[in-house]
Amino acid sequence: MEKILVTGGCGFIGSNFIRLLLQKDLPWDIVNFDLLTYAGNLANLKDWQNHPRLKFFKGDIADRQAVDQVFSQGITRVVHFAAESHVDRSILDSGPFIRTNVVGTQVLLDSARSHKVTKFVHVSTDEVYGSLGDSGFFTEETPLAPNSPYSASKAASDLIVRSYVHTFHFPAVITRCSNNYGPYQFPEKLIPLFISNLCRNEPVPVYGDGLNVRDWIHVEDHCKGILAVLEKGQPGEVYNLGGKSERTNMELTKALLQSLGKPDSLIRYVKDRPGHDRRYAIDCSKAEKELGWQPQWVFENGLQETVRWYLDNPEWVNSIRTGDYLRYYQTQYGNS
Repeated sequence: MEKILVTGGCGFIGSNFIRLLLQKDLPWDIVNFDLLTYAGNLANLKDWQNHPRLKFFKGDIADRQAVDQVFSQGITRVVHFAAESHVDRSILDSGPFIRTNVVGTQVLLDSARSHKVTKFVHVSTDEVYGSLGDSGFFTEETPLAPNSPYSASKAASDLIVRSYVHTFHFPAVITRCSNNYGPYQFPEKLIPLFISNLCRNEPVPVYGDGLNVRDWIHVEDHCKGILAVLEKGQPGEVYNLGGKSERTNMELTKALLQSLGKPDSLIRYVKDRPGHDRRYAIDCSKAEKELGWQPQWVFENGLQETVRWYLDNPEWVNSIRTGDYLRYYQTQYGNS
């Protein structure tokens, strides 16, 4: 039986991906390797933690000794999610982003090469392309032009992966996705933050004029796209995965206000983020044609389901607000 290494499997997208693999009952053992930083939450997989084909290792992808130890478990394929991913945090301090996103990816690649993995899927972001004007779409051929320390660190990791493909004929594939939403997203990101604030009748901060545009993809669609890449993606290729759901931040904010029955008076305009990209939009036709994948969620339906999930899981949100989620690891595994 193959062993799939999922880095960052306790994060938002990684935990949803592991959940998808286990629900599909694929004939793979899964090794979840996560450092459990602030955005990693072991409780994201609480209902699957005792599954016989899921094993958890706590560790740092930038630690070669720890990474080699995990690869020695017989890893055959890798899906690499682990990353620092919050733009605002990268503006305050880019150091952790360079260490995790750049050095961590290089360490993983070197270990994966030495252990002769057969497929390495590097999960990236459309933010590496920079900012679009009022028209057009990002394609896999769009030049990289990152505008934040976060997106620059991801672009650097993409280029390192590309270099390993061309220099070492390493079997790596890169995916680049649009903005994700759905269950288990850490509440510093826009949608869960706004839901959480509105539920307590607290204001929601909207950057600048609120007209920045993002393409939104449900995390389930994204994970199915990554699985398609893992199974069918060609080494050396890049696949864009988008939701075909462009919305301005203000349109999204008003949709959340309406969904939760809250007044527009809770909107608070705040100073715009430095270097804030104006618009992202993805052309995902390559993935559709070559992989047979396409997004299934209608955005309005997905947003309602997401709101419902957060309303139905207040204990998950509260554990993050109180910091109790950081202690969940110790209750399950002790202090080791």
